Order: sequence, then C-alpha cells, then structure tokens
Amino acid sequence: MNIKIIGYNCSNGIKLKKTLLKAIKDFDETIEVELNDDQESVKKYNIKNIPALIINNNKCIEGKVPSERDILKYIKSYTN
Repeated sequence: MNIKIIGYNCSNGIKLKKTLLKAIKDFDETIEVELNDDQESVKKYNIKNIPALIINNNKCIEGKVPSERDILKYIKSYTN
C-alpha cells in the first residue's frame, strides 16, 4: 500500500504526518509513506487545499487533519 502526504511542510501537514504514523504503527500490512511538497503532485491530484492524504493514488482528504480513526477507515477501505 502506498500513502502520500502532499503539502507536508506546513503546520497541518506536520500534524497529518504525526497522526498518520500513529494510526499505522500497529497495522499489519506493509505501508509505504511518501512525503511530497512539489507542484506536480498538487496538479496531478487536483488539490485545492493542502495538506492532502493520497492512498493508492486516490485522494481521500484535503485541507484538514483527520483523526487516527478516520485515517484507519480510509486505509481499510482500500485494503479490501
């Protein structure tokens, strides 16, 4: 599984990274986390507000920091 955080170099991006790492620390599946801050990624995923959480090339959340529970819901929806 591939998870990307687009716009990680802002205050909410840092919070999203910390929340994501907490959420996946006990997860059984191998998860690759990428941190992107480039304009190409913003255009590719049509992101209006950063930070954004991308799971398996699907934009899940943008412009806010979700809870650990919300992140796990998205991850589980893409593992089934």
